Amino acid sequence: MKSSKLLFDVSGRTVVMTGGTGVLGKAIAEALLDAGANVALLTRDRAKGESIIKNFGKKTGTGAAFEADVLDHDALERVSKEIFQQFKRVDVLINAAGGNSPKATTSPDHSFFQLDEEGLRYVSDLNLLGTILPSQVFGKHMAEQKEGIILNFSSMSGYRPLTRVGSYSAAKAAIINFTEWLAVHMAQEYSPRIRVNAIAPGFYLTEQNRFLLTEKGSGELTARGKRILDHTPMGRFGAPEDLVGVVLWLLSPASEFVTGIVVPVDGGFSAYSGV
Repeated sequence: MKSSKLLFDVSGRTVVMTGGTGVLGKAIAEALLDAGANVALLTRDRAKGESIIKNFGKKTGTGAAFEADVLDHDALERVSKEIFQQFKRVDVLINAAGGNSPKATTSPDHSFFQLDEEGLRYVSDLNLLGTILPSQVFGKHMAEQKEGIILNFSSMSGYRPLTRVGSYSAAKAAIINFTEWLAVHMAQEYSPRIRVNAIAPGFYLTEQNRFLLTEKGSGELTARGKRILDHTPMGRFGAPEDLVGVVLWLLSPASEFVTGIVVPVDGGFSAYSGV
């Protein structure tokens, strides 16, 4: 039996991470570097990724930024070669890229029937296809080496469709289904040592949802923000650091018999009936 210290050891592992320049992604990337993992940040703006890694300061693990769009399969194939050249292998893929858009969000002045195709397609593709394509490219290497971990990002809206964000909710629900499907597929077709799981964050103040939860300018809670806190037993929005422990567990030997699950990190939101 492994010691408790080794159970949660991720040191020396190479983690490819999409969405690592966002509020939540940065907290996870920094925690992994602190824990001794090597982190390859995939971003559409390499200079931004390099700046984030530099601002982390000196860490135990090695961080590097690579430029690629998660919706460009050829670019992902190309950047995978760069990552393997530097780190020699990939142990983990974190699919954290995603988000919503005002163009795919209903409002009193913007009905469902007025949502334009471009906005709907952008949100759907970014969240779902932006998870599937990296899983193809880096999952293929895991299949060849007979081990690896893929961690996807769903959302509370994947469990309970939230008002106004229909395209986002549908895409996040699809990620739950895709996570379960891929977990079975990789274990049965390639190796039971390839695990696929997901986390479903509750409500965190990020750049994507700030306009829904707080009033522009004042920062006061919107009516929606107040309702969310009223239905969150812990009575607060999540902090990025709240995700770190679950991520480290799902990437470590402590969860080596866990695959095909989605873990809510939501302050009790999904458990509360409202009565």
